[in-house]
Amino acid sequence: MAKKKLVSLSKIYPPKSLLERIRPPFAVIMGSPSDVVNLLHSSPYKEAVCYQMDLFQAERLQQMLLDANIPAQVRVEPDLWDLGPNFASAVYLPARSCERELKTDILEQGFHILNPSGQFLVWSAQSEDSLFPDAMRKLYKKVHIHQDQGTTFLWSQKLEDRPRKRHEVTFQCKINQKESFRFLSRPGTFSYGQFDAGSRALCEVMSLRPGQNVVDLGCGCGTNGIYASKITGPEGKITFVDSNLRSLDLTKINAIANGLTNFETVATSSVSGPDLIPQSFDIALANPPYFANHSIALLFIQRSFELLKRTGSFFLVTKQPNEMVELMTQVGYVVEGAETRGYTVLMHRGPAAREDMGATTDTDPDED
Repeated sequence: MAKKKLVSLSKIYPPKSLLERIRPPFAVIMGSPSDVVNLLHSSPYKEAVCYQMDLFQAERLQQMLLDANIPAQVRVEPDLWDLGPNFASAVYLPARSCERELKTDILEQGFHILNPSGQFLVWSAQSEDSLFPDAMRKLYKKVHIHQDQGTTFLWSQKLEDRPRKRHEVTFQCKINQKESFRFLSRPGTFSYGQFDAGSRALCEVMSLRPGQNVVDLGCGCGTNGIYASKITGPEGKITFVDSNLRSLDLTKINAIANGLTNFETVATSSVSGPDLIPQSFDIALANPPYFANHSIALLFIQRSFELLKRTGSFFLVTKQPNEMVELMTQVGYVVEGAETRGYTVLMHRGPAAREDMGATTDTDPDED
């Protein structure tokens, strides 16, 4: 069966029934920057609070709001309910590629930012949606549904309070037949509910020594850096970097739970800041996403080259080795590769890493 083509919420006028339901103070939840600006441009109320989880999206949105002269506020928090129960209405704009678990989590948390009798509104690019009607009915008892221009608008009213429900999964993993690790994960972060196979490949191949200073670029919930810390030891330091504030919140929890004592987290969309000093790291790790035309991978490659000591090593895992080798070579890396678990770990190895190669690659392909 052919998939139905989704419309872009940024290119059509919001349903009149949606705009009539908005009451201040109101929040706009997630959505692409262009979708959010389109909604606010059409809304009679411009001074919304726009919630985002990721700094990269938030900064893009902030610039677009300035360009459009819309006086909305952008808030970046690990959780939506961090905004507090302050809103008479909230409009959720689910991304067209949004995972089901994140949608469910946002619906749950959105309930708790509404004041008594507040209304929760969803404007979805799907003409028919199997998740929202049942999920909203469960939370609010009643849901109203309207189809318009190939999109779906749903709304419910908060009639009573309910306790918070946290959506999260804890998973366990063992690398190189050594000690087991436990990690807490939540929707909206990389590799929710499981240890990513690419991260496992990276951890099996990377070469580290006690006392080294490691930067984990795009750390997710902290798996790679936390495993690295078990090799670098208490004299080493791990710096976790991500633009997703929920990821960094989880990283702190997981780092402490797994016994790390010398670490810090850095929230940045550009892999820059006072805590990221050029030529101060011995090791840089990266498991970049495939989307955005390799722009994030290129950012990690360029910034890692600047952050590493001249004797430092860079390890990047990918399923697109040809493209990544070209990018790494362009910045000045001397690239080698190792294939494992269907991935390629590309590496620029400093002197210490060259001596240690083979010492940390005792793998068991049947490990869970």
